[in-house]
Order: sequence, then structure tokens, then C-alpha cells
Amino acid sequence: MVDPSPPSNRAAACSPLEQEVLDEYALLLSNLNKLSTVLSSLAERPTAEVVDGLRMLERKTSLVCTLLKASVYSIVLQQQIYGGDEGEGPRQGQGQGQ
Repeated sequence: MVDPSPPSNRAAACSPLEQEVLDEYALLLSNLNKLSTVLSSLAERPTAEVVDGLRMLERKTSLVCTLLKASVYSIVLQQQIYGGDEGEGPRQGQGQGQ
């Protein structure tokens, strides 16, 4: 049943926790409305255009992943060169002709 009193009176009747929950529901409603708008605009666009956009995103994502891997590899190598593995012999299975 809907409360017929004005919103200001309802807010005064709620505890702070109840008001916080209501505010979160209002935010959720706003986010779902935005999502609905975006999805409807995507549904109106031709499929080929959406697929091309996803391909471009996939290429960019794979490039970022590759660059991240290269950066991590470079950091690991620098740590090994500048004191990370000083005094350690070759690891088992490496450098022993295996």
C-alpha cells in the first residue's frame, strides 16, 4: 500500500537506517534506468556496428594486456639483474642442459 502523505512527512517518519536504505534504492533505480537507456540505444543500432565496436575494444584490451605483461616481465628482470637473485645458482631444470 502506498503512503499518501507527502515525501517530507514520510522521511520524518523513517529512521536514519530506513532513510539510507530508501536512498540506496533510489540510486539503484537511477542506475537501472541509465542501463535501460544504454541497452535500448544499443538495441536500435545495427548489429554489425556493435560487433565492430566490440572488435575494436577487444584489440585495445589485448594490447593493454600485452603491454602489462611486458612491463611485469621487465620489472622481474630488473629485480633479478640488480640484486634480486645475487648469489643464487641456476634453478633446477635451467642452465643444466635440461
